[in-house]
Amino acid sequence: MSQPKPASEKSPYYDIAQKYGVKIDFRPFIKVESLSAKEFRQQKVSILDHTAVIFTSRHAIDHFFSLCTELRITIPETMKYFCVTETVALYIQKYVQYRKRKIFFGTTGKMEDLLPFITKHKTEKFFVPMSDVHTDEIKNLLDKAKVQHTEAIMYRTVSNDFTPEEQFDYDMLLFFSPAGVTSLKKNFPDFEQKDIKIGTFGSTTAQAVRDAGLRLDLEAPNVKAPSMTAALELFIKENNKK
Repeated sequence: MSQPKPASEKSPYYDIAQKYGVKIDFRPFIKVESLSAKEFRQQKVSILDHTAVIFTSRHAIDHFFSLCTELRITIPETMKYFCVTETVALYIQKYVQYRKRKIFFGTTGKMEDLLPFITKHKTEKFFVPMSDVHTDEIKNLLDKAKVQHTEAIMYRTVSNDFTPEEQFDYDMLLFFSPAGVTSLKKNFPDFEQKDIKIGTFGSTTAQAVRDAGLRLDLEAPNVKAPSMTAALELFIKENNKK
């Protein structure tokens, strides 16, 4: 499983492991790291020229505040924060005192849902911390709404390399992003799939497997299974029959 170990012991993955007698290892193939202060400065963006920040994830929060510390930038108390969900908004408490008058959040996790809160504060100048891998969705939405904003890359997704001591002996690999597939090819350039099954979540990840010349054995979500856990359970049931 190319994802971090679940935080809760009640994860459905553990139920599957117990029910079908399979062993599931959680081993992320990718990790997220901050840009260096020097790399960020090359973008010629001044964070303190902005009065509000839009956060799309907890990664964005961590790397925004860690880079600010590295750049010796003191974020003013007046800074406002706009987050895609309440979970992301609550995570800000790790870095700043939570005050409702300066923290706003959507309910669905989609930028369209957060946009009404942003447009109510059109006089603010918004800063958007981004990953090196991103779409223009946020930029296009804010441009269309005529909201003053600046996007800047603050973190990147990189391969979480395997060490020579790590065993790589699996019957099945499950991927959740194209970057995970890229990491597999980087770590094991001579990888031969043979009987190893490969499963993916999301259409772009599935396409990345096909583009890499690999065989895709399980694709989620699908008509019968909306989640990876449901798809995995169906797959194990079917293969156990064989």
